[in-house]
Amino acid sequence: MHKLLPNIDDASALQDMSIGDLTELAGEVREVLCNLVTERTAHFASNLGVVELCLALHSVFDFRQDRLVWDTGHQVYPHKLVTGRYHEFSTIRTRGGLMGYPNPAESSYDLLMTGHAGCSVSTALGTKIGDELMGRPERRSVAVVGDGAFASGIVFEAMNNAGGLKKNLLVVLNDNKMSICPRVGGMASYLDRLRTAPFYTGLKNEVLRVLNKVPLLGDPTERFLAQLKEGIKAGLHGGMLFEDLGFRYLGPIDGHNISVLRKYLKMVRELPGPILLHVVTEKGHGYEPAAEDPVYFHTPPAFREENGQPVPRKSGGSPAYTDYARDAIRQEMMHDQRVTVLTAAMCQGNKLEPIRDEFPDRFFDTGICESHAVAFAGGQAKVGMRPIVDIYSTFLQRSFDQIFQEVALQDLPVVFMLDRAGLTGPDGPTHHGAYDLGSMRLFPNMTVMAPGDAHDLGAMLTFAIGQDSPCSIRYPKANAETIEGPRTPIEMGRAEEIRWGRDGAIFCCGTLLGRCVEAADQLKQEGLDVGVVNARFVKPIDRETVERALRECSFVVTVEEAALAGGFGSALLEIAADAGLDAGHVRRLGMPDRFVEHGDRDGLLAELNMDPDGIARTCLELAGRNRILKDSKS
Repeated sequence: MHKLLPNIDDASALQDMSIGDLTELAGEVREVLCNLVTERTAHFASNLGVVELCLALHSVFDFRQDRLVWDTGHQVYPHKLVTGRYHEFSTIRTRGGLMGYPNPAESSYDLLMTGHAGCSVSTALGTKIGDELMGRPERRSVAVVGDGAFASGIVFEAMNNAGGLKKNLLVVLNDNKMSICPRVGGMASYLDRLRTAPFYTGLKNEVLRVLNKVPLLGDPTERFLAQLKEGIKAGLHGGMLFEDLGFRYLGPIDGHNISVLRKYLKMVRELPGPILLHVVTEKGHGYEPAAEDPVYFHTPPAFREENGQPVPRKSGGSPAYTDYARDAIRQEMMHDQRVTVLTAAMCQGNKLEPIRDEFPDRFFDTGICESHAVAFAGGQAKVGMRPIVDIYSTFLQRSFDQIFQEVALQDLPVVFMLDRAGLTGPDGPTHHGAYDLGSMRLFPNMTVMAPGDAHDLGAMLTFAIGQDSPCSIRYPKANAETIEGPRTPIEMGRAEEIRWGRDGAIFCCGTLLGRCVEAADQLKQEGLDVGVVNARFVKPIDRETVERALRECSFVVTVEEAALAGGFGSALLEIAADAGLDAGHVRRLGMPDRFVEHGDRDGLLAELNMDPDGIARTCLELAGRNRILKDSKS
C-alpha cells in the first residue's frame, strides 16, 4: 500500500513536502508505473524519466494559477498521479478511463490536450501573452519539451518570437538523448556537447548573484560554480545558440536530483525574460531494463517479471499491417536502387530498423520534422529518385503545405505510406488517423489508395512506385487480414468486385473488407443478396462501378475507417450528384464529426457500426425502409 500517493488530492500538497518526502513519493510513482505495464501496453520509459522533474515542478510552481504545457504529452503519467487521479489511474488508456495524454476534461492541471511534438513553446508563450493582456502578469508559463521534439522547426519559430518579445517564459529542455528512437541531427550533436561540457554554462552576473544566496549542497555541478565565478567568459561559451536567440541558458543540471531541480526552478521563477533550463534525465530511469533499452520500453507490450526480468505476455495474432508495409518497402528497395525511405522519428513505430541497417545510404530519419521530410522527399524525386515517406497518418498532417507545394504542385513521384490510419485504439483522438482521405484527395495529381487487406498492400506499393505522380497508401494499426478467394490485379482507378448482389452493395474503403464480407454473409441468412466491393481507390474513384451500384441496387452502404467529411463516401455522393443519380438509398459508415475517444479498436468500431453486426444492421434498416417506400408507392 502506498503511503503518500493516496493522500494527494491536489498537486499543491507537494509544495509543503520535504526533499525526503518527495524522494519517497518518486519511488511510489515508479512503482505504480511498473505495475501498470504488467496489465496493458502504455508509455513507460518516457514517464520513468520525468518523475523527479514532475515532482520538482509541482513543488515550486502553483499550476492552479501558473501554466504548464507538456510537449508531446505521453510522459504525463506522474503528473496525473499527483494531480488527484491516483485512484483512477488503473483505468488509463481504457474506454471511459483516463486518457494517456493530457486531457483538460479530466483536470484543470491539464492545460491542453497535447499529442504531437514541438508545439509547447508556442502555446506556453501564447498563455503568457494572454495572461498579461487579461491583467494576470504574475502568472508564469512553463513548457517542458524533450530533446527529440526540440529539433522541430516550430520550436525555433516560437523561441525566435519569444526572444524578441522578452516575456517571462520558462522552457525546460528535458534532455534524455532520445526521441522514441535515438535522436538524430545537428541539434542532437549540439546538446551532446553541452551535456558533456566540463563546466556549468550560461551564467551571467545577475544569475551568479542569485546563486550566491542559495546554499551549496555539495552537488558536483554546484561545487564547480565557485571556480566559474573567476571565469564567467569561459562559462558563457556553451549554450550560446540559445543566448543568441534571446534566452538565458542555464544548465545542464541533473534531472533526477530533486534538491538541485527545486533550487534552480526557484531561481528561474524569479528571473525576468525567457529562460531555457537544460535538464539531463535518463529515459527509463529507476527500472534497469527500461534504462538499458528505452526504445523497446517506450511503449512495451504488457509483461510480467520472472527472476527480475520482464517477460512479455503472449498476445498472439497475425503480423500487423506495419510488418507487411515494411516488408513491401524492403522488396522495392532491393529491386530498385532509386527507392529511398524517409521517416520522422518513427523508425521503431514503423518497424523500419531492418531497412535502416540494410540500406543505410537510402534510409533517412529526419527527426520530428514532418514538413522537412516531405519537402526533402520532393527534392529527391525531382532528380529521379522514388522516395517513400513512411509516417503516421496523424503526424503527416503537419506537412499539409509541403504535400501541396513541394510534391503535388510539382507532380513529383513521392509515395506516402500512412501508418496508423483509422482508429489507433488506446492512443485516442490525438493519434487517430481520421483525416488523410479527406485531405489527400484534395490535391490534383495525387492518387489515393486504401488496401482492402494484406494482399493489396504490397501490390499497391509496387503499383505506386511505377507511377510518375504522387501516391498515397493508408493502413491501420491492426493485425493484418487476408480475405479468401481469387483476386484481381491493381489497376488505376478500378475497384475489385468481391461479389455482386441483386439487393444491395457494400463499398469498403480500406482494411475492414473482411468485416464487410462477414456482414454480407449474415445478410444472406436474412434472405438478402448483398454484394461487397473493395474500393481500393479513393482517387481516381471507380465511377463505372459506383454508378452501376447506384442504379441497380436498392441500397448502397459505404464503410471507411476515416472521417466521413470529405472521405470515400463523400466522393461516392459527388459521383451521384454529377451523374444526376438519386442517392437517397446511400448510407455512409465512418468516423462522425466529433473526436472519437480512446478505447479498444474493435470496441470503437462496434460503437461506430463498423463491425459486422453494425454493417449488417445498417443494411437491414435500409432494405426495410426501401421496401416500405416501394410498397407505399405501389
